[in-house]
Amino acid sequence: MTVNSTLYLDEIVQAQKRGEPGGIASICSAHPMVLETVFQHAQKHQAVVLIESTCNQVNQFGGYTGMTPLDFVAYVGGMADRLGFPPERLILGGDHLGPSVWQREPAESAMAKSFQLVRDYVTAGYSKIHLDASMKLGDDPAGRLRTETSARRAAEMAKVAEQTFMESGGALAPRFVIGTEVPIPGGAQEVEEQLQVSDVQDTRQTIETTRRAFYDLGLQAAWERVIAVVVQPGVEYGVDFVIDYQRDLAKALSKFIEDQPVIYEAHSTDYQRPIALRQMVEDHFAILKVGPALTFAFREVVFALAMIEDELFPKPERSDLIDILDQAMMARPGYWEKYYPGDANAQAIARKYSFSDRSRYYWPDTAVQTALHKLFANFRDRAIPLTLLSQYLPTQFENVRNGLICNDSHAIIQDKLFALLDIYQTAVNP
Repeated sequence: MTVNSTLYLDEIVQAQKRGEPGGIASICSAHPMVLETVFQHAQKHQAVVLIESTCNQVNQFGGYTGMTPLDFVAYVGGMADRLGFPPERLILGGDHLGPSVWQREPAESAMAKSFQLVRDYVTAGYSKIHLDASMKLGDDPAGRLRTETSARRAAEMAKVAEQTFMESGGALAPRFVIGTEVPIPGGAQEVEEQLQVSDVQDTRQTIETTRRAFYDLGLQAAWERVIAVVVQPGVEYGVDFVIDYQRDLAKALSKFIEDQPVIYEAHSTDYQRPIALRQMVEDHFAILKVGPALTFAFREVVFALAMIEDELFPKPERSDLIDILDQAMMARPGYWEKYYPGDANAQAIARKYSFSDRSRYYWPDTAVQTALHKLFANFRDRAIPLTLLSQYLPTQFENVRNGLICNDSHAIIQDKLFALLDIYQTAVNP
């Protein structure tokens, strides 16, 4: 259902090379209300939408969403159709495509699954492909994985992507992203005053070694469609901290890419200040990935509505959403347990309020969905008293008072998410 709007990505690269600091936000979320709001926000601004799924989120075995690449394309494309969003302004990307999910397996089987992963993504219609073979596999030699090995594996996946595209007869060939960030995806687990910004020599080596690997496989044409390299610009977030972008520390990295035909892709830009995001785009980190910050904002406003509900409704009529969400997390701790250190009290606070927002994995839970629908139903026929709106959602209170939004739970959620999306829209579109 998606249309390959890949030329827009080319235009971003070309504009950056002309000294025009534009970019695009990459939305890394499968949450339905988040994605609906993303489409509505983009419609308002006549913007292009880039939505990405990761290898562990969506893969040939269903991933943690239960969706294959074809399923995800149908899900996102169907939502765009329903909302009247023009398909020519939708780009789908695959993030960290490679053996990450199967890294404990021997290289032969892990890479065979990686090739199928890439094949399925390209067949489904994804047009932005991040090739990431940076992790050691089960039978790799001890010590650090050689750059040549990860580059060769990335090139082999690119070859599969190229062959799949040619067999499909598509209109626009895939655009590739190479490299990886230093921290593990999903947020850091320890507080650091500042992260080590990617070294220029390491970045140069990544680009040159990967280029040689592409050329060795006869992929010169594919190399011309490598648009970006993922590096660490010095940004991260964790349970209760954010490491802010410091452009002085990234000055050498920013200068280096000006003489290269590609731009940077920055991961984990969630919770960065507006000025920092703008500076990052100016410094050629032109693709800004954001995900947990969106579901964090959704969780904040829904929790506030649940607290207002507790004030207005007797116990039997309440959704008990906050408690039910926590019960779902306790029943299946696999998505948060290793990310939230500390004693039971620290973990309880993190489950609810962490910047890492591991609660995002539990919204599809049946009991959680039932509670959420009950919360919305309770406010369907009852306006939120302005006094409580002021207490729990002061920004939305002001917007209701000024006639900017309706006093409606869905409008209030949308307003909260719009505020975050506005920050990214301003950063990537000066």
